[in-house]
Amino acid sequence: MHLTPAEQGRLLLYTATLLARERLQRGVQLNVPEAIALIAHAACEAARDGGRLEDAVAAGRAALTVGDVLPEVPGILTEVQVEAVFADGSKLIVITHPLGPATDPTTAPGAVMPADQPAPKHADIVRIEVTNTSDVPVTVTSHFHFFEANPALAFDRAAAYGRHLALPVGANARFEPGTTEQVELTPIGGDRIVIGFAGLVDGPLDAPGACEAALTRAHVAGYLDTGPTTDPEGHQ
Repeated sequence: MHLTPAEQGRLLLYTATLLARERLQRGVQLNVPEAIALIAHAACEAARDGGRLEDAVAAGRAALTVGDVLPEVPGILTEVQVEAVFADGSKLIVITHPLGPATDPTTAPGAVMPADQPAPKHADIVRIEVTNTSDVPVTVTSHFHFFEANPALAFDRAAAYGRHLALPVGANARFEPGTTEQVELTPIGGDRIVIGFAGLVDGPLDAPGACEAALTRAHVAGYLDTGPTTDPEGHQ
């Protein structure tokens, strides 16, 4: 039987999950690799069962509590990422705060405490209209470089360069076939180096000529581009 590297990785994850379950059933607290395996497997299975991205994230978060892992694990394991196959294609699942509270959510190690006030939105927001020209739904996760999103999405690619959806980490926007939605985009922060995604940039976003080169690659590869849909201040 021939297995692709992705299929081999999935079987390896399943084997690690079986080991983690066996130890958990014996009352042994899990270490970091064991916890990651169990959480990632739960998310992948939710996707395999036909769930949406948010269902997979919820399944991953429900897999373990801080009481199931060694005391040092909650401080280390703050995020789990795993690629899974959904009904509409493969997507990266990002599970932040993957361990649920053991008992009292206000005192358990690794608990997430809500802020008194909501975090302010980034001041540099642009709004663009996105049309899904394909015949299947398209989902884009919060921190995907939106410029490189699905080629069948028609929107102002230049305006989306160097930006991601202005959504909480792990959230997503879903575009149904034939519909047009307005989204808000905020700049990618940090060192502003983009690696991977669709391979249209693969380097520093702000390097001289990087945007123009990425636009050329996108046009050659058949990415739809509606042209400008925003003014410099982000208004339609």
